[in-house]
Amino acid sequence: MRVYKSLSFVIVLLLAVASCKKSGTGTVTTTTGNNPAPVLMTISPNTVQAGGAAFTLTVTGSGFISGSAIRWNGVSLATNYVSATQISTVVPASYITTAGTAAISVITPAPGGGTGSPVNFIISNTPVSNPLPTLSSIAPATSAAGAAAFTLTVNGTNFINGSVINWNGVSLSTTFISATQLSALVPASNVSLAGNFPITVFTPLPGGGNSNAINFTVNAPVSNPLPTLSNITPATAIAGAAALTLTVNGTNYINGSVVNWNGGALTTTFISATQLTAIVPAANISTAGSFPVTVFSPLPGGGVSNAIPFSVSTASSSGKKFLFDATHAETAGNADWVIDEDGSVPQNIPTPAQSTVTASTPESYWTGALSSWGIALVQTGNTVETLPAGSNITYGNSSNTLDLSHYDVFVVDEPNKVFTAAEKTAILNYVNNGGGLFMVSDHNGSDRDGDGWDSPAIWNDLMTNNTVQANPFGFSIDLASFSDITSNVLTTSSSSPILTGSQGTVTQMEFNNGTTATINTAVNPNVKGLIWKTSTTQNSSNIMSLSSVYGTGRIFFVGDSSPIDDGTGAPGNTLFVSWTNYSHKKLFMNASLWLAKLQ
Repeated sequence: MRVYKSLSFVIVLLLAVASCKKSGTGTVTTTTGNNPAPVLMTISPNTVQAGGAAFTLTVTGSGFISGSAIRWNGVSLATNYVSATQISTVVPASYITTAGTAAISVITPAPGGGTGSPVNFIISNTPVSNPLPTLSSIAPATSAAGAAAFTLTVNGTNFINGSVINWNGVSLSTTFISATQLSALVPASNVSLAGNFPITVFTPLPGGGNSNAINFTVNAPVSNPLPTLSNITPATAIAGAAALTLTVNGTNYINGSVVNWNGGALTTTFISATQLTAIVPAANISTAGSFPVTVFSPLPGGGVSNAIPFSVSTASSSGKKFLFDATHAETAGNADWVIDEDGSVPQNIPTPAQSTVTASTPESYWTGALSSWGIALVQTGNTVETLPAGSNITYGNSSNTLDLSHYDVFVVDEPNKVFTAAEKTAILNYVNNGGGLFMVSDHNGSDRDGDGWDSPAIWNDLMTNNTVQANPFGFSIDLASFSDITSNVLTTSSSSPILTGSQGTVTQMEFNNGTTATINTAVNPNVKGLIWKTSTTQNSSNIMSLSSVYGTGRIFFVGDSSPIDDGTGAPGNTLFVSWTNYSHKKLFMNASLWLAKLQ
């Protein structure tokens, strides 16, 4: 995250950071976590006839990244990354002119990475006979007459890159996924009438042939129910904001229901009978006003739901108010955890004025490692301020214009100065009475101001050494230090507005020397783990991010400041760029809006 200003110290530091990113007084961004070692399991095809044309080779396995490359006899080929379990490449015809065996392997670059064990590919002098495909299941297997176009997934065996799904004897545009799975887009015209339609798979010569058939059933149309609308998320935006995803909740939705904005249809995605999402173009929220949102379901039956207004405001003050703390050494040492600072000093109100922020304003508009976060909050219709050094953290003090009672969310990113008894009482009472607390910790030993306190100890002191309630949030912070790139997200993430909120779906997060937390639901049944360390069980430990509820307020915790760092700050500071990596922006914006009770 930091490069020290002293050139001589930088030279010494560069020699010391080969295996670490952080020290007890700061953060050095020299590592981002090791890449996984690739594991090659299958290749398709695994044999071709000598002298044939160029072809696509698909490799399945695990641990693939966007930089992994398929090798043919040790020579890397241009590789297309599909997923962590699949990559592909085009093998030139010049590679298969003569019979023989080629070694297929996968290499992933450092750090970590390496070369997986090879699999043999056979180039034969005799024509390769394609296997006869078999069909075991299709999904979906039914549809209502008159439904929209959809993707049909076909499962079975002996599929090759060239196998085709047939609908009632007519081929569909088919995508090869693996030797056991194909998919194809079924046009709406194919399901316009009720009936049973045989699905088969055809593999071309030599060999090949038609598989067994499984019927797809198109049911006679039924009367669609009248949709109802209960709430929308978000319900507000600032004029000039970027396009957004609108989540619509209610009842009686069908695959074909459409979200209408001010009477005009939006591009809509069916999630379930109680939820739809739709893309609201930037043009729809370019000017202030109140715009009715409804849901329409087509005939037979169907109709238009009740309406809920979406408010577009010209003033960011129409949203929620976020206060970022700068009173607890958030800029000590080489830290810079503020949204804006003038002359390296955080000010209460960021400049230029947030009323001038538009949908296209870059994060460099303000100066601070959290400027991207601050700009994003303003772009979603909210107000941001800083509690500058020398101010007091109070709650219920009418004489303090920066009292927590004036704000919806209090953000404390990696405090390095212990809270006083009065501040602890203020923070806990603020949350208990409905406030949102965004808690950011860092690794054990991250004491940046040299006072003997680091952020894990400071947060634990708040929760265990106060006069309000022992362990009110139901968790403690571990004294750990590690780096990780994890996809171990809560398996029931669809139930969490933080993991699947209005700002997108969270799938991955990176720590660069952070810590974890341990939860205790016996103390607070509302505490919930959200993201765990890689390859650990989703239980009460090894939790990298979590949420909790205390009284009528909400808490969000993350164990590292790195993911929120946007790479900019005070002059002379070089920081770690991570805000735009993985799902970081989605996670922290969803969490912010959840704390503010906007979703």
